Amino acid sequence: MVRIHEPFHGAVLNHRHGRKVKGGLEIPVWGTAPVDEPVAVNGVYARRAGERFTAAVTLRGSETDIVAVANGATGRTEHRVRVVWDRYSKPRYRFGIDDNSFFLRDIAAKRYKSLFQSPYLGGLRKLNRKYKTKFVLNVFYTTPENDFELAQFPASYRSEWADNANWLKLAFHAYAEFPDRPYQNCPPEKLAKDFDLVTEEILRFAGKASYSPSTIIHWGMVQPTAWKVLTERGVKVLSGSFHPNTGSFYTTEGESFPVEESGTPFGYDVSYSLDNARSEYLGRHDALKDFASGIVFSKVDIVCNNVPADRIVPVLEPLTRDANTAEIMDLFTHEQYFWPFYHNYRPDHFQRLDTAIRFCAERGYEPVFFHEGLLGGKE
Repeated sequence: MVRIHEPFHGAVLNHRHGRKVKGGLEIPVWGTAPVDEPVAVNGVYARRAGERFTAAVTLRGSETDIVAVANGATGRTEHRVRVVWDRYSKPRYRFGIDDNSFFLRDIAAKRYKSLFQSPYLGGLRKLNRKYKTKFVLNVFYTTPENDFELAQFPASYRSEWADNANWLKLAFHAYAEFPDRPYQNCPPEKLAKDFDLVTEEILRFAGKASYSPSTIIHWGMVQPTAWKVLTERGVKVLSGSFHPNTGSFYTTEGESFPVEESGTPFGYDVSYSLDNARSEYLGRHDALKDFASGIVFSKVDIVCNNVPADRIVPVLEPLTRDANTAEIMDLFTHEQYFWPFYHNYRPDHFQRLDTAIRFCAERGYEPVFFHEGLLGGKE
C-alpha cells in the first residue's frame, strides 16, 4: 500500500519547512510504496528509490490535501493527508499561567485601590512593561480550600481590567484544583457546565475584552467527545505536554509521581486523549490540527515552576535549532508557586519567568495570544 510519511496529517507548516516560491510554499513529500508501482503525488509522478518515493508540492491555500496514488498489479491505491500552511508565520511566544484563584481571593479580601497592588498582578505588569509580554490567566471557580468563589469577586475593577486587556486576559481552567484530572473521564455536560460557570463570572467582573477562550484545560485531559463542547465555546487551541508515560507522568523539583498513579490508560499524558501517533508527533513539533474538531494542539515548551532559572535557557535554546520547534514558544507556569504560603513556593518564580521571556525577546519572538488568528499569527 502507498503511504505518505511526511508531512504528517494535520501538520502546521511554515517557511522553515520548505522553500518560498511565488504565491506559495514548496514543501518536500516522501513516503513508501511497493517498488513496482509508479506513484503520483497530486498528479505528478514521484521520484523512486526502492520502496521510497519523493516529490514536491506547493502549498497555496490555508489548507492543502496531498494525495499519493499508486497503480500496480492489484489496482489503484491512494493515501492522503491534509496540512495547514501558516502563511504569515513569524517567531512568536505566548505565556499561559494555570491554576489561578489565590490572587482573586487576595484582591477580593483586601479591596486594593488598584488590581496591580496585588503582588502577583503587579509582578506580571512589570514583566509586561519590560518585555510587552501578554499573559492569559487560567482560572478556577473556587480556591482549593473552598473559602472563595468567583461570584465573590467584585465588579468594581471592570474599567481597570478593560484598560489592560491588550496584554492581560482571563480564561476558564476548571471548577477547582481538586480532584485531579476532573474532566478526563467525565461526561461532556460536566465540562460544559463548569466552563459556562467560570466564563459567566469572568464576563461579569472583568468584561468581554478581558476574556480569552481556554487554551489549557486542567490536567490537559478531556474525552474526545468533549472537544465539541470546547469548540462551541470558541476554543481554537489546546496546549499540552504530550509526553509518554515512561517513568513518571509529572515531575516537579524533587517530586516524581509513578505512572500507575496517573489513572490514564493512554500511552501519552496531558494529551487531551489524542491517539498515540499524534501525541508522539506533538512531542517533536510545535503544533498539529485536528480537522474534525477544528482544534489546533500546541506543545508546551517549558513549565517554569519546574525548571530552575539557570536551566531555562538550556531547555529552550535547542528548540530554536529545530525547524519543527523553532517558530513558536509555548511558555507556561502555575500561579500557586508565586505565593509564600504555598508548600512548594518558589522564591525565584518571577526570576524564572523573566529568564524565559528575556530569552524569547532577545531572539525576536513576539508576544501573542493563541486565540487570535492562527496560534497568535495572522491567518
